[in-house]
Amino acid sequence: MGENLCVAIVGAGPAGYYTAEALTKGHDDVCVDIIDRLPTPYGLIRAGVAPDHQSIKNVFKRYEATNLQDNVRFVGNLSLGRDITLIELLDLYDAVILATGAAKDRALGIDGENLKGVIGSACFVGWYNSHPDFTHLDPALNIPAVAVIGNGNVAIDVARILAKTPEEMAQTDIAKHAATILEKSAIKDIYILGRRGPLEGSFTPKELAELNNLDRCVALVDPKQLPSEEDLPNDLGGGIKKNLVALRSMSNNKPTDKPVRLHIKFYVRPVTIIGDEEGHVKNILLERTKIIDGKAFGTGEIESLDVGLVVPCIGYKTSPIADVPYNVSKGHFENNLSHIRDHLYCVGWAKRGPTGTIGTNKPDGISVANRILEEVKPSGRLGRVGLDRIIKERDLEIITFHDWKIIEAAEHAAAKNGSPRIKFTEIDDMIHVAHPEG
Repeated sequence: MGENLCVAIVGAGPAGYYTAEALTKGHDDVCVDIIDRLPTPYGLIRAGVAPDHQSIKNVFKRYEATNLQDNVRFVGNLSLGRDITLIELLDLYDAVILATGAAKDRALGIDGENLKGVIGSACFVGWYNSHPDFTHLDPALNIPAVAVIGNGNVAIDVARILAKTPEEMAQTDIAKHAATILEKSAIKDIYILGRRGPLEGSFTPKELAELNNLDRCVALVDPKQLPSEEDLPNDLGGGIKKNLVALRSMSNNKPTDKPVRLHIKFYVRPVTIIGDEEGHVKNILLERTKIIDGKAFGTGEIESLDVGLVVPCIGYKTSPIADVPYNVSKGHFENNLSHIRDHLYCVGWAKRGPTGTIGTNKPDGISVANRILEEVKPSGRLGRVGLDRIIKERDLEIITFHDWKIIEAAEHAAAKNGSPRIKFTEIDDMIHVAHPEG
């Protein structure tokens, strides 16, 4: 083992797998353990990508190929802090890479955000994607209206899932508990609220255009909020131009076209969420904004919107780890081009914050891998042997990639009516399937 470079990657999402791929490509003497607190690999590919966007999830095949290499191992159901400490990992491995993503919602920072019925997108998306942390969320959808705050693809995902019919979701891997509640939803009005305008929105054209092709829901935009052709800047990007085409099409729709209405409203920001006597959301106060040099400023003009659910989709932050420097304002670990301190690195959202697409993590992973290969040398640390020793001493029940394939096969076998899989939602159930002998 002393001849190998031993690396531990904490986090089995896209950033972790792209880094493992780059570390081991052409380097048989590099041994990588990918550690995750969940029994399931792939991170947001499994628990973040919308269930009706199955094609995006196919990137998992690339990660699977990496995991099938002899010098790469998945160690699931092993939690940093609960089962093993960062200091212990640093003692065992030549380098430790934090690829823990950004799983926590950013706060709105307004009165009322702790009321019942205010659910951050990390929680809400995790709920309908079968993430074990959010299985029992049980949002009340017997309400007439919902506010989705944000002008990005996550806001679109949340609104689209709320708007779709059971038939539209039949061939997806949406969580069964979510599908049951959504089927009984009484929601008639969905509001996507953005503090800036259509030129500043971060929707991607394909996702935005989908909103104009829903079976029971009509997308609505106030044409007065859309810039005229004469007012458009000359250097407008192609993506924004396509977004404007979609928005102009929506502005021609009528509220009576379909039974559910999806209102895309620009130039408003939430200032207060108001609750009823039982502490549940009943409406939200919005301040109209104006854009100056690309930034939104309040005008002091307030309007009220009656809603029973508020889903902020305003960004995420990395969970802090004890003794690891953390940038509170940016929500990620302090680092210098991925380097945190001796033998400790970070990658992906844990390094730069929740920006970019899944593929953005590939060059990020290559960069940190090249840096480690250049500046870290094998030191004779125990690596995998030492980790296995701790696992045995502490009687920890880990999930290997072989175990995961058993879990995956059971999910596929449970699928019906064209659904690709029925996901497990409880960690104990996954472990029981993988280790039936107990």
